[in-house]
Amino acid sequence: MRRAFAAVSGAVLLLLSAPPGRAADAPPAIVVHAGKADSLNHALALQFAEALAQGNNALTVEVEESQGSVQNIRDALHRGGHYVFTTPPNLIMQARHGDKPFEKDPRYRDIRALFPIPPLTLHWVVRADSGIKRLPDLAGKSLVPGAKGSFGERQTVSALHALGLDTRVQLIDIDPAGAQAALAGSQVAGVALAGTVPLPAVRDLAKAVPIRLLSLTHAELEMVLAADDSTAAETIPKGTYPGQDEAVASIGLPAGVYATTAMSEKTAYAITKAFWSQKAALGRRYPPWNSVSPASLAQLGVKLHKGAERYYKEAGIKLPPAQR
Repeated sequence: MRRAFAAVSGAVLLLLSAPPGRAADAPPAIVVHAGKADSLNHALALQFAEALAQGNNALTVEVEESQGSVQNIRDALHRGGHYVFTTPPNLIMQARHGDKPFEKDPRYRDIRALFPIPPLTLHWVVRADSGIKRLPDLAGKSLVPGAKGSFGERQTVSALHALGLDTRVQLIDIDPAGAQAALAGSQVAGVALAGTVPLPAVRDLAKAVPIRLLSLTHAELEMVLAADDSTAAETIPKGTYPGQDEAVASIGLPAGVYATTAMSEKTAYAITKAFWSQKAALGRRYPPWNSVSPASLAQLGVKLHKGAERYYKEAGIKLPPAQR
């Protein structure tokens, strides 16, 4: 499936046409691979593709459906200089090491970063009147960790294990939609929800019943991050949700937009500049993009493309040594 750059509003995709009067000898379109059509990453790709085209009207951007990040990375080996894709950085590391599901190939070393996208952030939610204030308070109580095999479920299990709570918290396997109703009705003590911030499911739950988001202490955060190096520290800002009076320390799965060294420096520069020139407007239309900042560059895991690096240096953005 291929779509021209598009605006996303709720579940509706508003397809936009390519810029009028495009010359026959114009550069090839930038092709973005970003998951299945109903996935979060596909929606994010449609949003930033729109921003790229608005930030540079010489760019034509097409978003293609893919089977996910693993396919995106594999396709990077042969899609050429106008291919970009989204993925969590930990999968790039797996590919470079030849870990399953990848086969070892030196060309994975040619992957380069352009800019971040909003991370998946874990929300551990309890009722405000439950008396539960931290994850250890869930001992002896029930928690819905999320859909089986999901990021939320995996990382909740990992966090409980890291904190010595894995045998002390009763994990309940129910449908995520039913989990929110179960929490509202005090049938379970807590639920884990993962998504970009602000997460509509958490906002809606907070409107239905007073809730509390559980925050990790500094020591707890260090233990949880040490248990899984694919995650990063994330902060849910104060006031993100109704009744949230303090910032919440949690974990998330970083992700970014990548290309390879087959892309020209000029093209990588144009894409990166177009994104950041539109980032503020993008955040006004789609609030999760407000979580992306130059500080997020440190989470991209690989070196920046030379064209992207040139933009960041011109913009006066200090880059981590590992990404230069």
